Amino acid sequence: MARPRPLANIASARASPSSHQVLTPRTPHSRSGRAEEGYTEVELEQVTEDDNEYGGRAQHQSVPLLSSSASDSFPRSPGYRSRGDDHDPTHGWHKSAKGQGQLQLNTVLSRLPLVLGSITAAFLLFLAFLSYTRPEKLHRYLGILQSNETDSTTPASSHHNTSAKLASHLVISYENHTQFPLRPAEYLAECRKLSHGYMSHGNYWEPHAMGVLDVVHPDDADDDGVCASTITYMLGGEVGLLADLALLAQAAALARERNRTFLIDDTYWNRGKWTDHFLNVRDTQPGPQPGCKAPRPEELVACPRLARHWVINSRTAKFHFGHAYSEAYDDPYAHNLNRLRPQFKFSEESFLHTIRPNKQNSALIQRARSELTSVTSPDGSGFDSYVAVHLRRGDREPAFYRGKYVPAADFVQAATEVWSELNLDKTPESLSIYVASDSVAALREVEDLTATRYTTFSLFQSADAELRGLASPAEYVQKEFDELQESARIRATRGMIVDFALLSGMWASEEDVLPEATICTFSSNVCKLAAVGLGWDAAFGTVDSMGSMDKKHKRWVELDQRGSIVPAWVPFELF
Repeated sequence: MARPRPLANIASARASPSSHQVLTPRTPHSRSGRAEEGYTEVELEQVTEDDNEYGGRAQHQSVPLLSSSASDSFPRSPGYRSRGDDHDPTHGWHKSAKGQGQLQLNTVLSRLPLVLGSITAAFLLFLAFLSYTRPEKLHRYLGILQSNETDSTTPASSHHNTSAKLASHLVISYENHTQFPLRPAEYLAECRKLSHGYMSHGNYWEPHAMGVLDVVHPDDADDDGVCASTITYMLGGEVGLLADLALLAQAAALARERNRTFLIDDTYWNRGKWTDHFLNVRDTQPGPQPGCKAPRPEELVACPRLARHWVINSRTAKFHFGHAYSEAYDDPYAHNLNRLRPQFKFSEESFLHTIRPNKQNSALIQRARSELTSVTSPDGSGFDSYVAVHLRRGDREPAFYRGKYVPAADFVQAATEVWSELNLDKTPESLSIYVASDSVAALREVEDLTATRYTTFSLFQSADAELRGLASPAEYVQKEFDELQESARIRATRGMIVDFALLSGMWASEEDVLPEATICTFSSNVCKLAAVGLGWDAAFGTVDSMGSMDKKHKRWVELDQRGSIVPAWVPFELF
Protein backbone atom coordinates (compact mmCIF):
# COMPACT_ATOMS: atom_id res chain seq x y z
CA MET A 1 0.00 0.00 0.00
CA ALA A 2 1.50 3.27 -1.02
CA ARG A 3 2.27 5.75 1.66
CA PRO A 4 0.09 8.84 1.73
CA ARG A 5 1.51 12.05 0.32
CA PRO A 6 2.47 14.70 2.80
CA LEU A 7 0.16 17.69 3.05
CA ALA A 8 1.88 20.47 1.11
CA ASN A 9 -0.75 23.23 1.21
CA ILE A 10 -1.36 23.40 4.89
CA ALA A 11 -1.22 26.97 6.09
CA SER A 12 0.26 27.75 9.43
CA ALA A 13 -1.76 29.63 11.95
CA ARG A 14 1.42 31.38 13.03
CA ALA A 15 1.45 34.99 11.98
CA SER A 16 3.81 35.90 9.21
CA PRO A 17 5.84 39.08 9.67
CA SER A 18 5.13 40.03 6.08
CA SER A 19 1.39 39.78 6.58
CA HIS A 20 1.28 41.74 9.83
CA GLN A 21 -0.01 45.28 9.11
CA VAL A 22 0.88 48.36 11.09
CA LEU A 23 -2.33 49.82 12.50
CA THR A 24 -2.89 53.19 14.08
CA PRO A 25 -4.52 52.67 17.43
CA ARG A 26 -7.95 54.14 17.98
CA THR A 27 -7.56 56.62 20.79
CA PRO A 28 -9.88 59.09 22.52
CA HIS A 29 -9.55 62.80 21.83
CA SER A 30 -6.27 64.26 22.88
CA ARG A 31 -5.95 67.57 24.67
CA SER A 32 -5.54 69.21 21.33
CA GLY A 33 -9.07 68.09 20.55
CA ARG A 34 -8.24 65.77 17.57
CA ALA A 35 -7.92 61.95 17.91
CA GLU A 36 -5.81 61.43 14.79
CA GLU A 37 -3.03 63.69 16.03
CA GLY A 38 -1.72 61.34 18.80
CA TYR A 39 1.08 59.55 16.91
CA THR A 40 2.05 59.32 13.24
CA GLU A 41 2.90 56.18 11.28
CA VAL A 42 6.66 56.85 11.47
CA GLU A 43 6.62 57.09 15.21
CA LEU A 44 4.76 53.81 15.53
CA GLU A 45 7.43 52.04 13.42
CA GLN A 46 10.06 53.10 15.94
CA VAL A 47 8.63 50.70 18.48
CA THR A 48 10.82 47.57 19.00
CA GLU A 49 10.59 44.86 16.37
CA ASP A 50 9.52 42.41 19.02
CA ASP A 51 6.20 44.03 18.82
CA ASN A 52 5.72 42.41 15.44
CA GLU A 53 5.29 39.07 17.13
CA TYR A 54 1.62 38.61 17.83
CA GLY A 55 1.04 37.92 21.47
CA GLY A 56 4.68 38.70 22.36
CA ARG A 57 5.77 40.72 25.36
CA ALA A 58 6.84 43.62 23.20
CA GLN A 59 3.38 43.74 21.67
CA HIS A 60 2.10 45.31 24.85
CA GLN A 61 1.87 49.13 24.67
CA SER A 62 5.08 50.82 25.80
CA VAL A 63 3.82 54.36 25.31
CA PRO A 64 0.55 55.63 26.88
CA LEU A 65 -2.29 56.22 24.49
CA LEU A 66 -2.84 59.71 25.95
CA SER A 67 0.35 61.62 26.51
CA SER A 68 0.77 64.25 29.18
CA SER A 69 0.73 67.80 28.03
CA ALA A 70 4.06 68.21 29.77
CA SER A 71 5.78 65.47 27.73
CA ASP A 72 7.90 66.11 24.65
CA SER A 73 5.66 63.91 22.54
CA PHE A 74 2.53 66.04 23.12
CA PRO A 75 1.63 67.87 19.89
CA ARG A 76 2.67 71.53 20.01
CA SER A 77 -0.03 72.84 17.77
CA PRO A 78 -3.39 71.40 16.79
CA GLY A 79 -3.58 69.95 13.34
CA TYR A 80 0.15 69.93 12.64
CA ARG A 81 0.90 66.18 12.87
CA SER A 82 -2.17 65.13 10.98
CA ARG A 83 -1.06 67.23 8.02
CA GLY A 84 2.47 65.80 7.85
CA ASP A 85 5.89 67.06 8.87
CA ASP A 86 6.37 68.95 5.66
CA HIS A 87 3.25 71.03 6.13
CA ASP A 88 3.75 74.79 6.49
CA PRO A 89 1.63 76.02 9.43
CA THR A 90 1.31 79.51 7.97
CA HIS A 91 -0.02 78.24 4.71
CA GLY A 92 -3.62 79.54 4.10
CA TRP A 93 -3.66 82.20 6.77
CA HIS A 94 -4.45 84.92 4.27
CA LYS A 95 -7.50 82.92 3.18
CA SER A 96 -8.65 82.59 6.78
CA ALA A 97 -8.32 86.35 7.37
CA LYS A 98 -10.33 87.03 4.25
CA GLY A 99 -13.05 84.67 5.46
CA GLN A 100 -13.17 86.33 8.84
CA GLY A 101 -13.53 89.75 7.23
CA GLN A 102 -16.41 88.48 5.15
CA LEU A 103 -18.04 87.09 8.30
CA GLN A 104 -17.72 90.42 10.08
CA LEU A 105 -19.24 92.25 7.12
CA ASN A 106 -22.18 89.86 7.08
CA THR A 107 -22.67 90.41 10.82
CA VAL A 108 -22.72 94.19 10.39
CA LEU A 109 -25.19 93.98 7.52
CA SER A 110 -27.47 91.66 9.47
CA ARG A 111 -27.54 94.03 12.43
CA LEU A 112 -27.92 97.23 10.43
CA PRO A 113 -31.78 97.23 10.51
CA LEU A 114 -31.70 96.93 14.29
CA VAL A 115 -29.29 99.86 14.57
CA LEU A 116 -31.35 102.01 12.21
CA GLY A 117 -34.53 101.11 14.07
CA SER A 118 -32.98 102.07 17.40
CA ILE A 119 -31.84 105.42 16.02
CA THR A 120 -35.30 106.10 14.57
CA ALA A 121 -36.99 105.19 17.86
CA ALA A 122 -34.65 107.50 19.77
CA PHE A 123 -35.41 110.33 17.33
CA LEU A 124 -39.16 109.82 17.65
CA LEU A 125 -38.85 109.78 21.43
CA PHE A 126 -36.96 113.06 21.26
CA LEU A 127 -39.70 114.57 19.08
CA ALA A 128 -42.36 113.42 21.54
CA PHE A 129 -40.47 115.02 24.40
CA LEU A 130 -40.00 118.21 22.40
CA SER A 131 -43.68 118.35 21.47
CA TYR A 132 -44.62 118.24 25.17
CA THR A 133 -42.02 120.66 26.51
CA ARG A 134 -41.36 123.03 23.59
CA PRO A 135 -44.08 122.53 20.97
CA GLU A 136 -43.42 125.92 19.38
CA LYS A 137 -39.86 124.82 18.61
CA LEU A 138 -41.12 121.63 17.02
CA HIS A 139 -43.61 123.53 14.90
CA ARG A 140 -40.89 125.86 13.72
CA TYR A 141 -38.56 123.00 12.83
CA LEU A 142 -41.32 121.20 10.93
CA GLY A 143 -42.32 124.36 9.09
CA ILE A 144 -45.81 124.57 10.61
CA LEU A 145 -45.14 128.04 11.97
CA GLN A 146 -42.97 130.69 10.46
CA SER A 147 -40.36 132.05 12.80
CA ASN A 148 -41.72 135.57 12.57
CA GLU A 149 -45.14 134.32 13.74
CA THR A 150 -43.68 132.68 16.83
CA ASP A 151 -41.54 135.63 17.72
CA SER A 152 -44.46 138.03 17.49
CA THR A 153 -46.50 136.31 20.20
CA THR A 154 -46.80 138.55 23.23
CA PRO A 155 -45.95 137.08 26.65
CA ALA A 156 -49.06 135.92 28.48
CA SER A 157 -48.39 138.02 31.53
CA SER A 158 -48.85 141.26 29.58
CA HIS A 159 -52.46 140.48 28.53
CA HIS A 160 -52.05 142.74 25.50
CA ASN A 161 -52.62 140.32 22.64
CA THR A 162 -54.01 142.32 19.72
CA SER A 163 -54.96 141.31 16.24
CA ALA A 164 -51.55 142.42 14.98
CA LYS A 165 -49.64 140.45 17.58
CA LEU A 166 -51.73 137.33 18.13
CA ALA A 167 -50.67 134.36 16.01
CA SER A 168 -53.42 132.75 13.99
CA HIS A 169 -53.22 129.43 15.83
CA LEU A 170 -53.87 131.25 19.12
CA VAL A 171 -57.09 133.00 18.06
CA ILE A 172 -60.36 131.95 19.71
CA SER A 173 -63.21 132.39 17.27
CA TYR A 174 -66.76 133.28 18.27
CA GLU A 175 -67.97 133.36 14.66
CA ASN A 176 -70.76 130.88 15.43
CA HIS A 177 -72.23 133.11 18.15
CA THR A 178 -74.38 136.18 17.66
CA GLN A 179 -75.34 137.13 21.24
CA PHE A 180 -72.77 138.44 23.73
CA PRO A 181 -71.79 137.84 26.39
CA LEU A 182 -72.22 134.12 25.87
CA ARG A 183 -74.45 132.25 28.28
CA PRO A 184 -72.81 130.23 31.07
CA ALA A 185 -73.47 126.95 29.24
CA GLU A 186 -71.84 128.34 26.09
CA TYR A 187 -68.74 129.39 27.99
CA LEU A 188 -68.70 125.90 29.48
CA ALA A 189 -68.70 124.44 25.96
CA GLU A 190 -65.77 126.67 24.99
CA CYS A 191 -63.78 125.46 27.99
CA ARG A 192 -64.55 121.85 27.15
CA LYS A 193 -63.27 122.32 23.61
CA LEU A 194 -60.10 123.88 24.92
CA SER A 195 -59.52 121.17 27.50
CA HIS A 196 -58.81 118.71 24.67
CA GLY A 197 -55.99 120.78 23.28
CA TYR A 198 -54.15 123.68 24.79
CA MET A 199 -54.91 123.38 28.51
CA SER A 200 -51.66 123.91 30.38
CA HIS A 201 -50.36 121.34 32.85
CA GLY A 202 -47.79 123.66 34.40
CA ASN A 203 -48.13 126.10 37.27
CA TYR A 204 -51.50 127.79 37.80
CA TRP A 205 -50.52 131.04 36.06
CA GLU A 206 -47.89 129.56 33.74
CA PRO A 207 -48.62 130.27 30.07
CA HIS A 208 -48.73 127.37 27.67
CA ALA A 209 -45.59 126.86 25.61
CA MET A 210 -47.66 127.38 22.45
CA GLY A 211 -48.73 130.79 23.70
CA VAL A 212 -51.95 132.15 25.21
CA LEU A 213 -55.20 131.68 23.34
CA ASP A 214 -57.43 134.73 23.21
CA VAL A 215 -59.98 136.51 21.07
CA VAL A 216 -58.93 139.31 18.78
CA HIS A 217 -58.94 142.64 20.61
CA PRO A 218 -59.13 146.11 19.07
CA ASP A 219 -55.94 148.07 18.70
CA ASP A 220 -55.03 150.19 21.69
CA ALA A 221 -55.71 153.34 19.69
CA ASP A 222 -59.32 152.26 19.17
CA ASP A 223 -59.74 151.03 22.74
CA ASP A 224 -59.01 154.17 24.70
CA GLY A 225 -60.02 153.98 28.36
CA VAL A 226 -60.78 150.24 28.43
CA CYS A 227 -59.32 148.30 31.34
CA ALA A 228 -56.04 146.67 30.37
CA SER A 229 -56.80 143.37 32.09
CA THR A 230 -59.91 142.17 33.91
CA ILE A 231 -61.47 139.27 35.78
CA THR A 232 -65.25 139.14 35.48
CA TYR A 233 -67.56 136.95 37.52
CA MET A 234 -70.76 136.14 35.66
CA LEU A 235 -73.90 135.59 37.73
CA GLY A 236 -75.83 133.05 35.70
CA GLY A 237 -78.73 132.26 38.03
CA GLU A 238 -78.10 128.52 37.79
CA VAL A 239 -77.05 128.01 41.42
CA GLY A 240 -78.03 129.43 44.77
CA LEU A 241 -77.06 132.89 45.98
CA LEU A 242 -74.40 131.77 48.46
CA ALA A 243 -72.95 129.27 45.98
CA ASP A 244 -72.32 132.16 43.59
CA LEU A 245 -70.96 134.41 46.35
CA ALA A 246 -68.48 131.75 47.49
CA LEU A 247 -67.00 131.48 43.99
CA LEU A 248 -67.18 135.21 43.45
CA ALA A 249 -65.14 135.79 46.61
CA GLN A 250 -62.28 133.66 45.25
CA ALA A 251 -62.38 135.40 41.87
CA ALA A 252 -62.23 138.82 43.54
CA ALA A 253 -59.22 137.68 45.57
CA LEU A 254 -57.42 136.56 42.40
CA ALA A 255 -58.09 139.94 40.82
CA ARG A 256 -56.48 141.62 43.82
CA GLU A 257 -53.51 139.29 43.71
CA ARG A 258 -52.95 139.60 39.95
CA ASN A 259 -53.56 143.35 39.93
CA ARG A 260 -56.45 143.06 37.49
CA THR A 261 -59.70 144.98 37.49
CA PHE A 262 -62.60 143.01 38.97
CA LEU A 263 -66.01 143.20 37.31
CA ILE A 264 -69.41 141.53 37.70
CA ASP A 265 -71.72 140.60 34.84
CA ASP A 266 -75.39 140.17 35.79
CA THR A 267 -76.84 139.96 32.27
CA TYR A 268 -78.45 136.57 32.88
CA TRP A 269 -78.94 136.75 36.65
CA ASN A 270 -82.42 135.79 37.83
CA ARG A 271 -82.25 137.85 41.05
CA GLY A 272 -82.31 141.32 39.57
CA LYS A 273 -79.16 143.40 39.24
CA TRP A 274 -76.08 143.10 41.42
CA THR A 275 -76.62 146.63 42.67
CA ASP A 276 -80.17 145.70 43.75
CA HIS A 277 -78.51 143.88 46.65
CA PHE A 278 -74.83 144.88 46.93
CA LEU A 279 -72.58 147.85 46.40
CA ASN A 280 -70.94 148.27 43.02
CA VAL A 281 -67.63 146.39 43.01
CA ARG A 282 -66.09 149.21 40.99
CA ASP A 283 -66.40 151.20 44.21
CA THR A 284 -65.55 148.50 46.75
CA GLN A 285 -62.62 147.09 44.70
CA PRO A 286 -61.56 149.72 42.15
CA GLY A 287 -58.46 147.80 41.05
CA PRO A 288 -55.35 149.19 39.34
CA GLN A 289 -57.31 151.42 36.92
CA PRO A 290 -60.17 153.09 38.80
CA GLY A 291 -62.86 154.26 36.42
CA CYS A 292 -61.62 152.32 33.40
CA LYS A 293 -64.19 151.07 30.91
CA ALA A 294 -65.33 147.46 30.89
CA PRO A 295 -64.29 145.53 27.77
CA ARG A 296 -66.81 144.69 25.10
CA PRO A 297 -68.68 141.45 25.88
CA GLU A 298 -67.19 139.92 22.70
CA GLU A 299 -63.76 140.11 24.36
CA LEU A 300 -64.61 137.96 27.39
CA VAL A 301 -62.91 134.55 27.45
CA ALA A 302 -63.72 131.74 29.89
CA CYS A 303 -60.66 129.59 29.12
CA PRO A 304 -57.75 130.03 29.45
CA ARG A 305 -57.55 132.17 32.56
CA LEU A 306 -54.55 134.05 31.15
CA ALA A 307 -56.67 135.70 28.48
CA ARG A 308 -56.73 139.46 28.68
CA HIS A 309 -60.36 139.57 29.87
CA TRP A 310 -61.12 136.38 31.80
CA VAL A 311 -64.75 135.59 32.70
CA ILE A 312 -65.73 132.89 35.17
CA ASN A 313 -69.11 131.53 36.24
CA SER A 314 -70.46 128.68 38.33
CA ARG A 315 -70.23 126.25 35.38
CA THR A 316 -66.68 127.05 34.29
CA ALA A 317 -65.29 127.31 37.83
CA LYS A 318 -64.35 123.62 37.80
CA PHE A 319 -61.74 124.38 35.14
CA HIS A 320 -60.07 126.95 37.39
CA PHE A 321 -60.86 126.18 41.05
CA GLY A 322 -60.05 122.49 41.02
CA HIS A 323 -56.84 120.60 41.74
CA ALA A 324 -54.55 123.15 40.10
CA TYR A 325 -56.04 125.92 42.25
CA SER A 326 -55.48 123.90 45.40
CA GLU A 327 -51.90 123.19 44.37
CA ALA A 328 -51.30 126.89 43.84
CA TYR A 329 -53.10 128.39 46.83
CA ASP A 330 -53.23 125.77 49.57
CA ASP A 331 -50.56 126.02 52.24
CA PRO A 332 -48.11 123.32 51.08
CA TYR A 333 -46.47 122.99 54.49
CA ALA A 334 -49.69 122.54 56.48
CA HIS A 335 -52.01 119.62 57.12
CA ASN A 336 -55.72 119.02 56.73
CA LEU A 337 -57.78 122.11 57.55
CA ASN A 338 -54.70 124.32 57.91
CA ARG A 339 -53.94 123.87 54.22
CA LEU A 340 -57.11 125.80 53.37
CA ARG A 341 -56.36 128.84 55.48
CA PRO A 342 -55.16 130.96 52.50
CA GLN A 343 -58.47 130.34 50.71
CA PHE A 344 -60.35 131.09 53.92
CA LYS A 345 -58.49 134.39 54.00
CA PHE A 346 -59.44 135.07 50.38
CA SER A 347 -63.13 134.69 51.22
CA GLU A 348 -62.83 136.70 54.40
CA GLU A 349 -61.19 139.66 52.69
CA SER A 350 -63.65 139.60 49.79
CA PHE A 351 -66.69 139.69 52.10
CA LEU A 352 -65.07 142.36 54.20
CA HIS A 353 -64.09 144.69 51.35
CA THR A 354 -65.71 143.68 48.03
CA ILE A 355 -69.06 141.97 48.71
CA ARG A 356 -70.91 144.58 50.73
CA PRO A 357 -74.72 144.87 51.02
CA ASN A 358 -76.16 148.03 49.55
CA LYS A 359 -77.84 150.71 51.60
CA GLN A 360 -81.30 149.13 51.52
CA ASN A 361 -80.13 145.67 52.54
CA SER A 362 -77.81 147.06 55.19
CA ALA A 363 -80.79 148.80 56.76
CA LEU A 364 -82.81 145.57 56.72
CA ILE A 365 -79.96 143.67 58.36
CA GLN A 366 -79.65 146.27 61.07
CA ARG A 367 -83.37 146.22 61.79
CA ALA A 368 -83.36 142.43 62.11
CA ARG A 369 -80.42 142.55 64.54
CA SER A 370 -82.11 145.20 66.61
CA GLU A 371 -85.33 143.21 66.85
CA LEU A 372 -83.40 140.08 67.81
CA THR A 373 -81.74 141.82 70.75
CA SER A 374 -85.07 143.31 71.87
CA VAL A 375 -86.68 139.90 72.26
CA THR A 376 -86.92 139.01 75.94
CA SER A 377 -86.60 135.69 77.67
CA PRO A 378 -89.47 134.10 79.64
CA ASP A 379 -88.20 135.77 82.80
CA GLY A 380 -88.25 139.19 81.13
CA SER A 381 -84.50 139.63 80.69
CA GLY A 382 -82.82 140.43 77.40
CA PHE A 383 -80.09 138.63 75.50
CA ASP A 384 -76.53 139.68 74.82
CA SER A 385 -75.82 136.81 72.41
CA TYR A 386 -77.55 133.99 70.58
CA VAL A 387 -76.98 130.69 68.77
CA ALA A 388 -77.91 130.57 65.09
CA VAL A 389 -79.27 127.47 63.36
CA HIS A 390 -79.85 126.98 59.65
CA LEU A 391 -82.29 124.29 58.54
CA ARG A 392 -81.97 123.85 54.78
CA ARG A 393 -84.72 121.79 53.25
CA GLY A 394 -85.86 121.92 49.62
CA ASP A 395 -83.44 120.32 47.14
CA ARG A 396 -80.44 120.11 49.48
CA GLU A 397 -80.60 116.78 51.24
CA PRO A 398 -77.79 115.68 53.57
CA ALA A 399 -75.11 113.43 52.15
CA PHE A 400 -74.50 111.20 55.17
CA TYR A 401 -77.52 111.39 57.43
CA ARG A 402 -79.79 108.36 57.08
CA GLY A 403 -82.93 110.21 56.22
CA LYS A 404 -84.18 112.91 53.93
CA TYR A 405 -83.25 115.72 56.32
CA VAL A 406 -81.48 116.07 59.63
CA PRO A 407 -84.28 116.33 62.25
CA ALA A 408 -84.97 119.64 63.94
CA ALA A 409 -84.34 117.94 67.29
CA ASP A 410 -80.67 117.46 66.34
CA PHE A 411 -80.31 121.18 65.71
CA VAL A 412 -81.88 122.10 69.04
CA GLN A 413 -79.74 119.58 70.91
CA ALA A 414 -76.56 120.86 69.26
CA ALA A 415 -77.52 124.46 70.04
CA THR A 416 -78.09 123.74 73.73
CA GLU A 417 -74.88 121.71 74.04
CA VAL A 418 -72.63 124.33 72.49
CA TRP A 419 -74.34 127.04 74.52
CA SER A 420 -73.72 125.15 77.75
CA GLU A 421 -70.05 124.60 76.90
CA LEU A 422 -69.48 128.27 76.09
CA ASN A 423 -71.60 129.72 78.92
CA LEU A 424 -70.97 127.66 82.03
CA ASP A 425 -72.25 130.44 84.28
CA LYS A 426 -75.61 130.87 82.51
CA THR A 427 -78.87 128.96 82.75
CA PRO A 428 -80.54 127.31 79.72
CA GLU A 429 -83.28 129.92 79.90
CA SER A 430 -80.69 132.49 78.80
CA LEU A 431 -80.39 130.81 75.41
CA SER A 432 -81.81 132.64 72.41
CA ILE A 433 -81.92 130.80 69.08
CA TYR A 434 -82.07 132.52 65.71
CA VAL A 435 -83.68 130.18 63.17
CA ALA A 436 -83.07 130.61 59.44
CA SER A 437 -84.89 128.21 57.18
CA ASP A 438 -86.54 127.91 53.79
CA SER A 439 -89.29 125.81 55.36
CA VAL A 440 -92.14 126.97 57.58
CA ALA A 441 -92.64 123.37 58.70
CA ALA A 442 -89.03 123.16 59.92
CA LEU A 443 -89.50 126.38 61.89
CA ARG A 444 -92.62 125.01 63.53
CA GLU A 445 -90.69 121.90 64.60
CA VAL A 446 -88.05 124.04 66.29
CA GLU A 447 -90.69 126.14 68.03
CA ASP A 448 -92.40 123.06 69.40
CA LEU A 449 -89.11 121.79 70.83
CA THR A 450 -88.08 125.07 72.43
CA ALA A 451 -91.30 126.86 73.40
CA THR A 452 -91.27 125.86 77.08
CA ARG A 453 -87.62 126.65 77.81
CA TYR A 454 -85.84 128.62 75.11
CA THR A 455 -86.52 131.74 73.06
CA THR A 456 -86.50 131.62 69.27
CA PHE A 457 -86.62 134.30 66.60
CA SER A 458 -86.84 134.22 62.80
CA LEU A 459 -87.98 136.37 59.92
CA PHE A 460 -91.26 134.44 59.99
CA GLN A 461 -91.81 135.72 63.56
CA SER A 462 -90.72 139.33 63.01
CA ALA A 463 -93.03 142.09 64.12
CA ASP A 464 -91.67 144.19 61.23
CA ALA A 465 -93.94 143.58 58.24
CA GLU A 466 -91.16 144.23 55.73
CA LEU A 467 -88.83 141.77 57.45
CA ARG A 468 -91.61 139.23 57.73
CA GLY A 469 -92.22 139.60 54.01
CA LEU A 470 -88.60 138.56 53.34
CA ALA A 471 -89.13 135.07 54.76
CA SER A 472 -88.76 132.28 52.23
CA PRO A 473 -92.07 131.79 50.39
CA ALA A 474 -91.44 128.04 49.96
CA GLU A 475 -88.78 125.40 50.32
CA TYR A 476 -85.99 126.39 47.97
CA VAL A 477 -85.68 124.28 44.82
CA GLN A 478 -83.28 125.74 42.29
CA LYS A 479 -85.13 124.49 39.22
CA GLU A 480 -88.39 126.02 40.45
CA PHE A 481 -86.97 129.39 41.47
CA ASP A 482 -87.39 130.89 37.99
CA GLU A 483 -91.11 130.18 38.14
CA LEU A 484 -91.51 132.97 40.72
CA GLN A 485 -92.18 136.53 39.66
CA GLU A 486 -89.06 138.68 39.40
CA SER A 487 -90.19 140.80 42.34
CA ALA A 488 -90.64 137.65 44.44
CA ARG A 489 -87.16 136.43 43.46
CA ILE A 490 -85.60 139.75 44.43
CA ARG A 491 -87.47 139.75 47.74
CA ALA A 492 -86.39 136.16 48.50
CA THR A 493 -82.79 137.15 47.73
CA ARG A 494 -82.99 140.02 50.20
CA GLY A 495 -84.33 137.64 52.83
CA MET A 496 -81.44 135.26 52.25
CA ILE A 497 -78.93 138.09 52.65
CA VAL A 498 -80.52 139.12 55.96
CA ASP A 499 -80.63 135.51 57.16
CA PHE A 500 -76.98 134.98 56.24
CA ALA A 501 -75.90 138.12 58.06
CA LEU A 502 -77.55 136.98 61.30
CA LEU A 503 -76.42 133.37 60.91
CA SER A 504 -72.76 134.26 60.46
CA GLY A 505 -72.28 137.70 61.96
CA MET A 506 -71.15 138.94 58.53
CA TRP A 507 -71.06 142.73 58.00
CA ALA A 508 -71.61 143.42 61.71
CA SER A 509 -70.30 146.49 63.47
CA GLU A 510 -68.55 146.45 66.83
CA GLU A 511 -71.80 147.36 68.60
CA ASP A 512 -73.86 144.61 67.04
CA VAL A 513 -74.73 141.37 68.83
CA LEU A 514 -72.97 138.41 67.24
CA PRO A 515 -73.87 134.72 67.21
CA GLU A 516 -72.02 132.59 69.75
CA ALA A 517 -72.15 129.63 67.39
CA THR A 518 -73.75 128.48 64.14
CA ILE A 519 -75.39 125.07 63.66
CA CYS A 520 -75.83 123.92 60.05
CA THR A 521 -75.35 121.10 57.53
CA PHE A 522 -72.48 120.88 55.07
CA SER A 523 -74.68 120.40 52.01
CA SER A 524 -75.63 124.08 52.17
CA ASN A 525 -73.27 126.80 50.94
CA VAL A 526 -74.73 129.03 53.64
CA CYS A 527 -73.07 126.68 56.11
CA LYS A 528 -69.67 126.93 54.41
CA LEU A 529 -69.68 130.72 54.36
CA ALA A 530 -71.07 131.00 57.89
CA ALA A 531 -67.65 129.83 59.09
CA VAL A 532 -66.09 132.76 57.23
CA GLY A 533 -68.41 135.18 59.00
CA LEU A 534 -67.51 133.72 62.40
CA GLY A 535 -63.80 133.97 61.70
CA TRP A 536 -61.11 131.28 61.69
CA ASP A 537 -60.45 131.11 65.42
CA ALA A 538 -64.08 131.38 66.47
CA ALA A 539 -65.32 128.88 63.90
CA PHE A 540 -62.71 126.16 64.38
CA GLY A 541 -61.16 126.90 67.76
CA THR A 542 -57.44 126.32 68.18
CA VAL A 543 -56.60 124.18 65.17
CA ASP A 544 -53.67 121.90 66.00
CA SER A 545 -50.58 121.37 63.87
CA MET A 546 -52.19 118.41 62.12
CA GLY A 547 -55.16 120.52 61.02
CA SER A 548 -57.78 119.10 63.38
CA MET A 549 -60.47 121.40 64.78
CA ASP A 550 -60.74 122.12 68.49
CA LYS A 551 -63.90 120.16 69.26
CA LYS A 552 -64.30 121.75 72.67
CA HIS A 553 -64.07 125.38 71.60
CA LYS A 554 -65.24 125.39 67.98
CA ARG A 555 -68.34 127.46 67.25
CA TRP A 556 -69.07 126.18 63.77
CA VAL A 557 -71.06 122.99 64.32
CA GLU A 558 -71.81 120.86 61.26
CA LEU A 559 -74.42 118.10 61.70
CA ASP A 560 -74.17 116.09 58.48
CA GLN A 561 -70.56 114.99 57.95
CA ARG A 562 -69.62 115.69 61.59
CA GLY A 563 -65.93 115.75 60.74
CA SER A 564 -65.94 112.28 59.14
CA ILE A 565 -64.41 113.67 55.94
CA VAL A 566 -61.26 115.75 55.84
CA PRO A 567 -60.94 118.60 55.47
CA ALA A 568 -64.02 119.36 57.54
CA TRP A 569 -64.56 122.66 55.71
CA VAL A 570 -64.14 123.84 52.12
CA PRO A 571 -64.51 127.41 50.81
CA PHE A 572 -66.86 126.72 47.88
CA GLU A 573 -68.70 124.11 45.86
CA LEU A 574 -67.94 123.16 42.26
CA PHE A 575 -70.75 122.26 39.86
